[in-house]
Amino acid sequence: MRKKCRKIIVLMLLGCSIFLFRDSICESKKSAAALQEQRSITVGVPIDRCPVFYIDDSNKIVGIGAELMKAAALEAGLEVSFKSLDGLTLKEALDSEEYDVVMPFGSAIISASGKKSIVTANFMQTPFTLVTDGEKELSSLNNLRVGMLKSLGGAAETVHELYPGMEIILYDSMADSVKALRNNKVDCLLHNSYVWSYVLQKPSYHNLVVQPALMFSMDFMAGAIDNSDNRVLIDKLNKGISTLNENYIQSVTLDYTSRKLYRYDLEDYIYEYGIIAFLVVVLIVSILVIAREKIKKEKRHQEEKLNNLINTDSLTGVLSMDGFRKKAEELIRNHPEIPYMISFNNINNFKFINDSFGWEWGDELLKFWTSKSLASLSEYEVMGRITGDRFAVLRKIGGDEDMNSDNEEIITPIRNFFIDRGKEYQIQICSGVYVLTPEDYKNIDIDRMLDFARVAEKKVKATRKDGFSFYNPEQWEKGKNVVEICNHLPVALKSGEIQVWYQPQIDYSKGKIVGAEALCRWNHYKLGFISPAKFIPLLEEAGIVVDLDSYVWEQVCKDLQKWNEQGDHRYVSVNLSRLDIREGWDIADHFNTLVKKYDVATDQLRIEITESAFADNPKMLIDSIIKLRKYGFRVEIDDFGSGYSSLHMLKEVPVDCIKLDLHFLSGTGNMEKGNTIIRYVIQMIKALGMDLIAEGVETSEQANFLENKGCSEMQGYFFYKPMTRNEFEVLF
Repeated sequence: MRKKCRKIIVLMLLGCSIFLFRDSICESKKSAAALQEQRSITVGVPIDRCPVFYIDDSNKIVGIGAELMKAAALEAGLEVSFKSLDGLTLKEALDSEEYDVVMPFGSAIISASGKKSIVTANFMQTPFTLVTDGEKELSSLNNLRVGMLKSLGGAAETVHELYPGMEIILYDSMADSVKALRNNKVDCLLHNSYVWSYVLQKPSYHNLVVQPALMFSMDFMAGAIDNSDNRVLIDKLNKGISTLNENYIQSVTLDYTSRKLYRYDLEDYIYEYGIIAFLVVVLIVSILVIAREKIKKEKRHQEEKLNNLINTDSLTGVLSMDGFRKKAEELIRNHPEIPYMISFNNINNFKFINDSFGWEWGDELLKFWTSKSLASLSEYEVMGRITGDRFAVLRKIGGDEDMNSDNEEIITPIRNFFIDRGKEYQIQICSGVYVLTPEDYKNIDIDRMLDFARVAEKKVKATRKDGFSFYNPEQWEKGKNVVEICNHLPVALKSGEIQVWYQPQIDYSKGKIVGAEALCRWNHYKLGFISPAKFIPLLEEAGIVVDLDSYVWEQVCKDLQKWNEQGDHRYVSVNLSRLDIREGWDIADHFNTLVKKYDVATDQLRIEITESAFADNPKMLIDSIIKLRKYGFRVEIDDFGSGYSSLHMLKEVPVDCIKLDLHFLSGTGNMEKGNTIIRYVIQMIKALGMDLIAEGVETSEQANFLENKGCSEMQGYFFYKPMTRNEFEVLF
């Protein structure tokens, strides 16, 4: 019976162990999964340790430690940001939720709240050096009184473990610790040797002496509270740290320690030179600045030479693949207004050319190709050699004339390269073109664009002919429209291609014209008359419709001024785009300035705002409308009923007039329901105390219906189509 009980107890204990082990495994997996989702970590660091950690001129935390942590985190698949400890010691920072990890540590320590910590692998061995006030012989390290900064609290614990007999006294600042040293409260000061190389540049510290014989090294690690999540994080960082080779660490250390980071303050100048020698100091500083600039210039020159070797193809002089990738990305990022295309080009049977004519001829052909191409490129375009006979080109999109010009000036001479030199062989060039989309400007990926261009090039190659093919021909057509329409807008506004036309508005009951709506018509020098439905969306997408609107407003004010001088006091409605209402531009003040400039009454210029504009920034729009009405402008909602209607909008927006879209009375659908909707909309608008005008009236039946329901002001093709200014003036 006892044996049976023992078996049962053993089985129960085994089951509990398995259950607990399984929970532990699950918890570990959850921690690993949580870290997998974590892409960014915050690292807490002290910022008073130049050049290990400090804040540079751009207000970023940089330094040897920051550079090594960024490199390790990158290799670990993490994004890292640094945050100052803000006066906290490392022990206190471990308990703070503001940081995922804290650094630097020489070893694992206990946090301020008594929690254990876990540290990463060692980034590098950091030399620590003792500094004394003048030349002194120090006794054994175990018998010294040593001053350290409070921010080095973690390192102080590690040092104390190494030398238990050492008395360590912590100070708030370097100035306090130096003062204690000079007052003999401590025998020496201890700090990172890299930091001493910076601190001891201060003139008043000239008598502080480094004791190289007592130098020792400590580990340089990051740490966090010891828990399951942080163990996974530390493990991931360790994988990144393991990729840092010694050469890289030494190059980072050399880079920062060789920089002239120390900046004299006024105290330093007074201490070293004195007020009497101030002019001499200015002269010396000037010479030093010039010398430093020369050194920096020479250094930049050397760096440029090195970059040229890396980023330039030695044979042709164009950029290498890496150089092309960097330059193309830079151009696209800095010039989002330029419509770009990227092409992938190569020569058919280039191996045959090398085998038949020799490598020298093949090299001459490639150099000829690049020289012809470079001659046609602007500063906003770039060419690169991918490999062998394959070249990539980033070009601005032009019209068909530009394509023809490139064919005559570049492609044809290359095709006839050997024929022009007395050899009966014509070269075939295959090109694939990818036209950048709006998404490409947001997420720039040159390799992906080249892949698309290569797909198009392979289509050409498969035909066993030469020529070019577009990966996305629709985008190409759109790009040409952008060039021909958007880029030509400034010229069109100056040349008179764009004119302001007027469509009369009438009072149907009285049978007379009461005003007009200003519209614009574009007679393009090349494309002829372009529909507003085509060019306005393109201008909006390019963000330059404001230029067109401003032009129309000014032309209308000029016409109103002319008519006023002739004794004709007329009213004109102008359109206000949703893009015209934006941060940094007071649209109400703009209109008020405009009417004053041309001596036009505010009630003569009526402002139409499309109903869809209310969806973008209702508060800013309402504020603008209130200010416009305060100046005396009449504000109208345009296209009411076109698909964005909102009763809430009618309640919130303080406008004077509603322009009713008559799509309810045209087209398909239940016309009786349409009539009912129109009838009640008219009643509602009048009950709200707003004026009403119906637009899009095309038949006498529609006009009579509207008049019968109480809407007498109308606009549409039944009465008048849009007309030129001269035709409009004849009506009066």
